[in-house]
Amino acid sequence: MSTLPSDPARDCPVCPRLVAFRHELRASEPSWHNAPVKTLLPASGAGTVRLLVAGLAPGVRGANRTGRPFTGDYAGDLLYATLSRFGFANDRFAARPDDGLELFGTAITNAVRCVPPQNKPVGAEINHCRPFLTATIADFPELRAIVTLGKIAHDSTVRALGGRLASTSFSHGGEHQLGGIQLFSSYHCSRYNTNTRRLTEDMFVAVFQRVQDYLDS
Repeated sequence: MSTLPSDPARDCPVCPRLVAFRHELRASEPSWHNAPVKTLLPASGAGTVRLLVAGLAPGVRGANRTGRPFTGDYAGDLLYATLSRFGFANDRFAARPDDGLELFGTAITNAVRCVPPQNKPVGAEINHCRPFLTATIADFPELRAIVTLGKIAHDSTVRALGGRLASTSFSHGGEHQLGGIQLFSSYHCSRYNTNTRRLTEDMFVAVFQRVQDYLDS
């Protein structure tokens, strides 16, 4: 998998709680990735990325296990099916890193790169990881749109783009223009959100329909 200069090192020491949790997982599950998860890029490279999808953080048995964003747990099923529907990915997703998945003009990252306990990063960890998000955004010279999945990803992305949360608040289906980039917000595609019907497939698809319309305009 291609990497960006903005990706954190495997043994990034910045957040003590996340480092400790990483070491626990390496001891209990030595075959897992158990490291900061790198941004997933299209084969054509960072210079072709027009759309960035920003999630919250790796799931314990998802990206933390497999090493690829949104791979190995339920959230990836809906995300990659939707990306494929709109031509941002092929239709090879099978929840494992060797499934043949390819992205087209699209990259996927997380606001927090290491798995947090209970899938809940604290404020300091979000802040500490934001420089990686800011640098990742800067790595894409043709970037025109970002989809943020959930409020934490939204808020961190707004701050990474130099925006103010008071005037750029999170809402599902919300859109904002910041620094020449169109920001699209969605509830996170987690199993909890879909099971409780807070997020339906139609709601999620509608966000990406708006993204496609914007990029085609």
